Amino acid sequence: MNAHYETVLAATQATLERIAGEFTPAVFATSLAAEDMVLTDLILRSKLQIKIFTLDTGRLHMETLGMLDRIHETYGYEVAQYKPDPSAVDSYVSTHGLNAFYDSVALRKECCRIRKVEPLRRALAGNKAWITGQRRAQSTTRSELAVQEDDAAHGMQKFNPLADWSEDHVWHYLRSNKVPYNPLHDKAYPSIGCEPCTRAIEPGEDIRAGRWWWES
Repeated sequence: MNAHYETVLAATQATLERIAGEFTPAVFATSLAAEDMVLTDLILRSKLQIKIFTLDTGRLHMETLGMLDRIHETYGYEVAQYKPDPSAVDSYVSTHGLNAFYDSVALRKECCRIRKVEPLRRALAGNKAWITGQRRAQSTTRSELAVQEDDAAHGMQKFNPLADWSEDHVWHYLRSNKVPYNPLHDKAYPSIGCEPCTRAIEPGEDIRAGRWWWES
């Protein structure tokens, strides 16, 4: 791997160390996908004071949930899990149906609000900063992604330490450091969300094409 990889890796390590030093308490929101396993490895390997959590929406793939055990086996670390309010889920399902998110964008967004947005709010409460594994190269909507940004909605700083990383950088890091990763990536799932909202992609498709594909 070239010198650019070494440069972005060093910059990411420096960013994580700065977060741990200047923005505690800070948390990392992992989706348990490839990018997030890079950050998980960097945080836990360096024993940084950054807590890691995930959102268990209740609709995740078995392979995704299995990553929680693999992280514990590899690092001896328990990732905190935040789940949706059961009464809100029950109300949505009884009113609209279990898979009503296929019926309209509004119902899909409401499902996301219940299963992801509200649990995220709880997970972030009381922290000074949070971290994501988002990269600019993942989609055109992320082309302006900054390494650090002001998250006014949650009243804290938001960091995207992998903003400059390419797909090749991610996989070079995972393989060279023998980091466990979600086996769905080997089945043409570059982007992984809830099971009913994610499909494998075809060769040549955009890497986000497998998410909410019925809306496009």
